Amino acid sequence: MVTERQAQPEFVSDRPLSAYLLGSLDFDTLLALQRRLVYDTAGDRDSASLILCEHPSGITVGREGSAVHIRPNTPALTARDWPVRWVSRGGGVMLHQPGQVACYPVFPLDTLNLTAGRYIAELQAVALDLCREFSVEAIPDPERPGVRANSRRIVHVGVAVHNYVSCFGLVINVNPDLSLFREVRCDGDPAPMTSLQRESPLRVRVTTVRQKLLELITGRFGFARVSVFHNYPAALPRPTPHALPHAS
Repeated sequence: MVTERQAQPEFVSDRPLSAYLLGSLDFDTLLALQRRLVYDTAGDRDSASLILCEHPSGITVGREGSAVHIRPNTPALTARDWPVRWVSRGGGVMLHQPGQVACYPVFPLDTLNLTAGRYIAELQAVALDLCREFSVEAIPDPERPGVRANSRRIVHVGVAVHNYVSCFGLVINVNPDLSLFREVRCDGDPAPMTSLQRESPLRVRVTTVRQKLLELITGRFGFARVSVFHNYPAALPRPTPHALPHAS
């Protein structure tokens, strides 16, 4: 587990973050946007980006995943309109659906003084802090990157690193249809997943979780300035004012 002292790397205090709050985003569009941001960050290692979005229903399979973890056959997947994509991130199978927050940090790990292992630990720490914000007791998954609440996975962690630039990241179950997870063994786990709404005594909204997650990532990774974008056209968008407080 990451201790409080370990959770405070020596980051550059004036490093900016471009945050893209994009609502529902199909996975192919996400992949194209992420590739562009990884390319940009590899060329300018003082830059960093964060994508926060939801996805329509579909399945991704990471490097540790297997088709045997997907119960519906091909015709059933087609009937449900659940595309299956094999991706280069860590972790196994993940079912994406509305009611989740998908979080994709594109960070230059070398200039942030982070190894890949330390970065994954920091992401898990962010997920634990997020659960606490909604009065959910959670622990790091002892078997694989991720977070559990009441013995069920509530946050999936799966990352990739290219040229010391991170991509992919977290998927947080806010209030998705949990019954659908019985059809897919996410990360190979036979138990169904849970959600913040199921575990929390509070009313949990996707928009609130997204905002809180942005604040937690900004604080933990030491970003002094945040520019928020609500779309990503072909031309570089202009930032909108953002009320997130930052230390001077």
